[in-house]
Amino acid sequence: MDQFYVATLSVSMLVISVIIYMKLILKPGGHRRPSPPGPRGLPVVGYLPFLGDNLLHDFKDLEQKYGPIFKLHLGHKLYTVISSPPLVKEVVRDHDAVFANRDTPVAVTVATFGGNDIAWSPHNSEWRAMRKIFVQEMMSSRSFDESYNLRREEIRKVIKHIYDGMIGKATEMGDLCFPAELNVLINMSWGGTVAGELGERVAAEVRAVVAKIPDLVGKPNVSDYYPFLAWLDVQGIKRQMENYVESLDKILDVVIAEHTNELAGDQVKRERRDYLQILLELNDEGDRGTSKITRKQLKAILMDVVAGGADTSATVEWAMAELMNNPEVMATVQKELNDVVGLNKIVEESHTPELKYLEAVVKETLRLHPPVPLLVPRSPSRSSTIGGYTIPEGSGVFINIWSIQRDPSIWDMPMEFNPQRFLHGNYDYSGNQFQYLPFGSGRRICAGRALSERMILYLLASLLHSFDWRLPQGGDDDQLDMSETYGLVLRKSTPLIVIPTPRLPDSTFYM
Repeated sequence: MDQFYVATLSVSMLVISVIIYMKLILKPGGHRRPSPPGPRGLPVVGYLPFLGDNLLHDFKDLEQKYGPIFKLHLGHKLYTVISSPPLVKEVVRDHDAVFANRDTPVAVTVATFGGNDIAWSPHNSEWRAMRKIFVQEMMSSRSFDESYNLRREEIRKVIKHIYDGMIGKATEMGDLCFPAELNVLINMSWGGTVAGELGERVAAEVRAVVAKIPDLVGKPNVSDYYPFLAWLDVQGIKRQMENYVESLDKILDVVIAEHTNELAGDQVKRERRDYLQILLELNDEGDRGTSKITRKQLKAILMDVVAGGADTSATVEWAMAELMNNPEVMATVQKELNDVVGLNKIVEESHTPELKYLEAVVKETLRLHPPVPLLVPRSPSRSSTIGGYTIPEGSGVFINIWSIQRDPSIWDMPMEFNPQRFLHGNYDYSGNQFQYLPFGSGRRICAGRALSERMILYLLASLLHSFDWRLPQGGDDDQLDMSETYGLVLRKSTPLIVIPTPRLPDSTFYM
């Protein structure tokens, strides 16, 4: 019976693969549509190397063979990979509305409460309403000013934690960065009104869940490449994600109840409003005449904010690794901190606009190590032509900024870590320079980029101002492993191990 089942399933997969291939590639009448070049792949399974650990390097090899636009068949899914600024411009500017939908993996649909968030939801009126609320209310200067003390408190906790327990000890930078970033984001999201033991328990549970979600989302999933097999959940990825989200859903219900009770109690509004309070107030009052957001959308928006901690902490770890690899750059950063902040005070967020060299370090880090190297995949709402090739409706589109931002025809000595290239204000995060898109471009540009920029600069400045950092004994700069592991987020293959020592003369600055 088992052998008969496997044989029947295999034949069915082959037949359906041929039908889908013909629908995507052939026009009625049997005439081949102009489509990008690419490897033929194997029947049914498509391009096998995609399932390996070196996706970005595989894509680079294919780019060298087929050019800056090529196609891949991954199971029953057709993907197009784009890796040149002019072609990117066609997608995100010339045909932005057509390519504004997402190619959403099964795991993401579960993680976003049914695709109700800002990053992954379809391009429609509900998405526009959510993004408007997010950008105008949560990412506004007023909101940042109101939540500054929340960020400051968490950054100071990190500095105290390092000083009290890690001086002279080898520690993983990622173990410092991820909890720090996540604690700040949790505090900004709902920590302003959930305090004490409940707040600590909630934060710990959220950290445990959120740490697992990006890796699970980035794991190749048979259900995504063979949608008709999704009900089987062969790898169990959907079930795992459902367990994580169920746990997180219960936490959010508790947090939302706490906030709702406070708002219903006619208490004076807190000076430090967190994001959940803003969302609940908008949900009560309506967004100045627009439709209210649903409870699922509210939860998914909070998930977007908190999940951004994975991207931000990865960037901080990459920046620290590059600084450890380039001691002259580290010295320049710390000299700038001495000049701007001094050694007789602590870093405040208000200092960061003056830290131009550190800003250049962050931009150079994001060039070499973009947190989402293929951006969030797009999907055209109708067939469209890019670079003279037809991209079919409903297929997936990867924009390979990892390759673009390392292209020697665009960047001088692209593999060299050189912050100087960003000192003259030639590049920003607006998405208008198509050779530099660490946060994407077009209407689906990362909505939280302003917060990410603030968080990365503030945390890095605080770590580098408060401490000197060295590699463990026996680990010299030449041995520092800078290899990458691709998932949803680009991480170091091996954790960065560092040893902190105090840098400031007054111990009270660590309290």
